[in-house]
Amino acid sequence: QVQLGESGGGLVQAGGSLRLSCAASGRTFSNYIMAWFRQAPGKQREFVAGITWSSGRTLYGDPVKGRFTISRDNAENTVYLQMIGLKPEDTAVYYCAYRKFTALSVMVSAYDYWGQGTQVTVSS
Repeated sequence: QVQLGESGGGLVQAGGSLRLSCAASGRTFSNYIMAWFRQAPGKQREFVAGITWSSGRTLYGDPVKGRFTISRDNAENTVYLQMIGLKPEDTAVYYCAYRKFTALSVMVSAYDYWGQGTQVTVSS
């Protein structure tokens, strides 16, 4: 079992920045994927960014390319999402996700464990 704990959400004005953190604990695997998804009210959960734990290869959803950066701290089993140039449409609950396999995926169903989510609100 893997537990994920997110932090760092909040309220920010448009154009501002936030950094989200997600720490993984429990029975983590030697090579895995961690990712961020988000879900706005009335919308489906969507892929934001993912990173492979061994090589650090990254993948981003089109709406956040060039504004968000995913990174990891291997020693701390923590993944970060640095968000800059935030827009009101980035407002959502952001979820950390863990996938036991090594291939990056944008599919919600591909991930095995989920955090509880952290709210990000961007005011105009």
